[in-house]
Amino acid sequence: MLTVDMERLEAFEAGLDLVQPERSALPPQILGYGEISAVLAVGDDGLAYKRMPMFLSEAEIDAYRRAFDRYVKQLTAAGVTVAPSRLVTLQQRRGAYRVLYLVQRRLPTNAIGNQLVRTADPASAKELLAAVLGELVKVQRFNVAHAGVWALGIDGQISNWAVTPQAANANAEVALSYFDITTPLIRQAGVELLNAELFLRSAPSFLRWVLRRFFLQDVLDRYYDLRRVVIDLIANLYKEGRADLIDAWIEHANTLLGEQLPDAAIPPLQRREIDAYYGEDAFIWRFYLAARRIDRKLHRWTGRAYPFLLPGRIRR
Repeated sequence: MLTVDMERLEAFEAGLDLVQPERSALPPQILGYGEISAVLAVGDDGLAYKRMPMFLSEAEIDAYRRAFDRYVKQLTAAGVTVAPSRLVTLQQRRGAYRVLYLVQRRLPTNAIGNQLVRTADPASAKELLAAVLGELVKVQRFNVAHAGVWALGIDGQISNWAVTPQAANANAEVALSYFDITTPLIRQAGVELLNAELFLRSAPSFLRWVLRRFFLQDVLDRYYDLRRVVIDLIANLYKEGRADLIDAWIEHANTLLGEQLPDAAIPPLQRREIDAYYGEDAFIWRFYLAARRIDRKLHRWTGRAYPFLLPGRIRR
């Protein structure tokens, strides 16, 4: 069990400056930003806190917790190593919203996949890709074996994986753990257990109906489609500054998927679709972040609490 100092965490949240976090009463170290939430270090307890302030009731938190627990259980059953995690609910609110934190052990920077790939030589990068694909294949096999009963989605981006200590032996295969589990993508008998509306709450109100009508289902579906997950994985080499690896990764991914999933008949990946995917994806997220900044200003001008921490400029 991960031990959390709840008194300190409550005090931290109460004094958190959401516009300029460095001016908070207890200034956090910002470990990273997701598209929805921020990952923070609060003090020197060796833990990472992923902040999720989008719940309107205890009932919503309970439903999310059930989906989260089931997702971790089934990922583990599929053979994926999941980072030890704990969900912590705070007593206080941010305006209308309740705040939930996902707590995990803080990872060494040099163990996180995207940090590794930024400086990796081609051979090491190829080993890392093979390790990630091996984990994605486990999920695919689970889904085939449990078709019609359970389906797992997964965000396979390199930044969501960490090399585990047992892989420190240079002669051992790379072993990974999956730690970005705040979006529990799991379906039971075809029904999404996650209430995806929760994640629309971080979107500006003037965009929500567009996202719900035209994008939400497609975004969810992509994480259940192995080929699209791998396209996203490789395309994000652009974001990590390693476009030089893309052609080699495409070739290696096509080979490995053909060998490990011969019955899946996955069409070979091609460079032009990787490039097209990333161009579209980068544009969408730049636009989305800009709209969220406008929404934050509108909240301030109308005297409403804006509950989210927004990143600065993100290189894409």
